[in-house]
Amino acid sequence: MELCSQKLREIAPELDPLRLGSGWTVEDLSRPQIIIESAFGDSHPGSVHLLELVEHVRNGVALAGGFGARYFCTDICDGEAQGHDGINYSLPSRDMMANMIEIHAKATPFDGGVFLASCDKSVPAHLMAVGRINIPSILVTGGVMEAGPELLTLEQIGKYSAMYERGEITKEQMDFYKHHACPSCGACSFMGTASTMQIMAEVLGLMLPGTALMPATSRELRETAQKAGEQAVWLAKNQWTPRKLVTRESFENAVMVHAAISGSTNSLLHLPAIAREFGVDMDGETFDRLHRGAHYLLNIRPTGQWPAQFFYYAGGVPAIMEEIREMLHLDVMTVTGKTLGENLTDLKASGFYEKGQKYLQESWGLKREDVIRPFDRPFGTDGSIAVLKGNLAPDGAVVKHTAVPKEMFKAVVRARPFDCEEDAIRAILTHEICPGDGVIIRYEGPKGSGMPEMFYTTEAISSDPQLGASIALLTDGRFSGASRGPAIGHISPEAAQGGPIALVEEGDLIRIDIPERILELVGVGGQYKTPEEIDEILNVRRAAWKPKMGLQEKGVLKLYARCAASPMKGGYME
Repeated sequence: MELCSQKLREIAPELDPLRLGSGWTVEDLSRPQIIIESAFGDSHPGSVHLLELVEHVRNGVALAGGFGARYFCTDICDGEAQGHDGINYSLPSRDMMANMIEIHAKATPFDGGVFLASCDKSVPAHLMAVGRINIPSILVTGGVMEAGPELLTLEQIGKYSAMYERGEITKEQMDFYKHHACPSCGACSFMGTASTMQIMAEVLGLMLPGTALMPATSRELRETAQKAGEQAVWLAKNQWTPRKLVTRESFENAVMVHAAISGSTNSLLHLPAIAREFGVDMDGETFDRLHRGAHYLLNIRPTGQWPAQFFYYAGGVPAIMEEIREMLHLDVMTVTGKTLGENLTDLKASGFYEKGQKYLQESWGLKREDVIRPFDRPFGTDGSIAVLKGNLAPDGAVVKHTAVPKEMFKAVVRARPFDCEEDAIRAILTHEICPGDGVIIRYEGPKGSGMPEMFYTTEAISSDPQLGASIALLTDGRFSGASRGPAIGHISPEAAQGGPIALVEEGDLIRIDIPERILELVGVGGQYKTPEEIDEILNVRRAAWKPKMGLQEKGVLKLYARCAASPMKGGYME
């Protein structure tokens, strides 16, 4: 079979001289041509080390007889964007990155690709692009950073910041935490969105088995990058394209693993958007259905005890899959050219698990089951995600119930609506919010302001001993993968579209029932009303409601607001 790169050389006579001018040799021109696309940049710890990995990939491609061409589209850091309007660009950046990768790969077609990313938006962006361009592809994720002193990890900074604002710790203590929370390159060491999406990439079959969330500074990650380069040439020669490998069953496997690890709620934005590029329909209902009855096994922060660097040593994704093996589609194909079941068998026979377990025992005195529980000893048996519906969220809302205090699983709260996060967090920190309140932050959905994270608000609530178990946060925005506490997000339709959340007024009563999957307005002015009365009140308010004008006036955010789909569909640009 003639490779597409060679067909292109016949069509475009300028191609050879232009590539020779870029440093290619005449021999390179006739080899399988592999695009090596990475999020490398000095943007944050998750991307700063990717250039080194790119070179290891390139060596692997050369060893297999191919030629690797380096392309770059760096990402932003959600952590660096927190607390100011920069976070509004976070979710739109995912789609913009996917678009740029598509342009790189399609403007000059390649025979295959290796895609390197580590973090919240870059991993889903690369997965979306891989499904869209559909050339033989393999992913390498940049692993996870080490924890700091006393196993300090970055997601704890939000809690300490709220404590500092309340005068509970000194400036010196706060500075110490800030200066030691990120001691190395790699994704942040907790089960946030970056770690979750690295795991999802492996579960989908697009990475070498057992390579998600490797320690970013490890020799093993460099070896993995070289092997991925070699495998990319094999995939190109055999025309194993992503859509031949990744199916509906692959995505169902991803959701089952997501339940087992108590993954980030942002996965409900990313997996449906990725699935769409692979021609698979998926929404929040898929998560809710598959999470029901699923066993939650992972003892990793923010809902667990240990930093994410321990995940790989405990056996990583394969160890999780072995525990939930009976729930998985083991016959799905992967980039190894083998099925998922065959990969798991090969790993067990190779001694994959023993080395990591030895490290855990000798370095930390831990056993594998201290990090990954056996299936019959789970932390919970109803997954970690629930999709709530009702007259406040007709299209759905998302809650990570493993992070919610049991006191808030069934509650009625008094509405305290705010039209932006800044006003809400100020009210929380100045004690204007009381037990029994329901803090509503609206106009923060995709069409409102790009769907920023409400991370500092959730940390201000969860770090307050009184409020953390007595109030709720409800928003059409989203949360960080590190968020904890009684937080319900992705409320749809969003306020900018005139959804019911835009119509809530001070003192309305809102019923939350996580076991029954209900989120509904049940009273007005502190007085309970019948469902019929509530419908009539909402109709009157809707007739008087006027859209907020000029939410996004120019640039990328205006484009994203105009094109963004509902959060419950994935928030992608239509």
